[in-house]
Amino acid sequence: MSYEGAREKERERVTRYYDGIDTHDSRDDVCVLSLILCESVSTSLDRRVIFVTVTVECSKKGVGGKKKKKGFTVESFKDRLKEKSSMWIFGYGSLVWKPGFAFQSSKIGFIKGYKRRFWHGDDFYRGDKERPARVATLVEDWDAHTWGVAYEVTDSHAEESLQYLNMREVVLGGYVTQTVEFTPKDGDQAPLLALVYIATASNPIYLGPASDKDIAAQVAVCSGKTGPNVEYVVRLAEFMRLFCPEVDDEHLFSIEAEVLNIFSDSGGIESPKQNAVLLKA
Repeated sequence: MSYEGAREKERERVTRYYDGIDTHDSRDDVCVLSLILCESVSTSLDRRVIFVTVTVECSKKGVGGKKKKKGFTVESFKDRLKEKSSMWIFGYGSLVWKPGFAFQSSKIGFIKGYKRRFWHGDDFYRGDKERPARVATLVEDWDAHTWGVAYEVTDSHAEESLQYLNMREVVLGGYVTQTVEFTPKDGDQAPLLALVYIATASNPIYLGPASDKDIAAQVAVCSGKTGPNVEYVVRLAEFMRLFCPEVDDEHLFSIEAEVLNIFSDSGGIESPKQNAVLLKA
C-alpha cells in the first residue's frame, strides 16, 4: 500500500472516530498502519521505536520516492533512549497550546536556522479537502529563530506519546521529523536535542508561500474536525505574547492582524485563555 493510500485509509477510520462511530482504542490500528508505511521495519525492534522508524522512512523516501534530508536514525534514537530516561519534543504550532500527550516537564525557548511560516495545508484538523486550512511549518533560514515549547517525555510515556504524535503529525498532518538543537529561554539552562515535525514542499497538501493578506483570507473561512483555522492562528499569537513578549514574530502577527480585521465588522474574536499546563516547568 502506498503512503497516500495508507494515509487516506487511516483518515477515513479517524473520521469515523471523531464522528462517534468508531470509539474503540485505536493504538493497535496505528501499529498496523505503521508497519504498512514502513515495509522494511524489523520485527525485532522495540515497539516504541516503530513509530520513529515510520517517521524516518517517510522522511527519507518522501512522496513519490524522492529523497529528503535525513534527520536521525532509528539506531541512534534507540541508543539515546537507553542512555537517557527521557526525550524532548519541540512544538511551534498547535503543540504549544494543545500538546495532547503526557509529558514530564516543558521549557519555552527557540531553535535556530528555521522560520515559522503558514505554508502547510491541513485538510483534516482545521480544514477539509475543499478548503484546506493554513497551518505552520518550518522553513530553513540560517539567520532565523523559531520560538515554541519543548516537552520532556519520560521513558514510560515514550511509546504512547510517539503513537499519538505519529497519528496527529505524520499520518494526518503530513509532517516528517528531524532533530534540532533547542535553546531554553532561561539562559542558565544548557541547549538540548529535540524531535521536531516539519512539513516540506514535497508533501501533496503543502500550500507554499502567499501574501499575509491572502493567507488570512484563507484562514478566515476554513474549519475542520478540531475547530476553525482562526483559532489556530489566534491561540498561537496569544502564546507568543504571553510567553515570549520580547519576540516580534512579524509573519504570525501580521496574519493575525489581517484575520482580526476580517472579523472586526462582526464583533471581533475573543482572545483565548492559554492552558496553564504550559507553566508546568
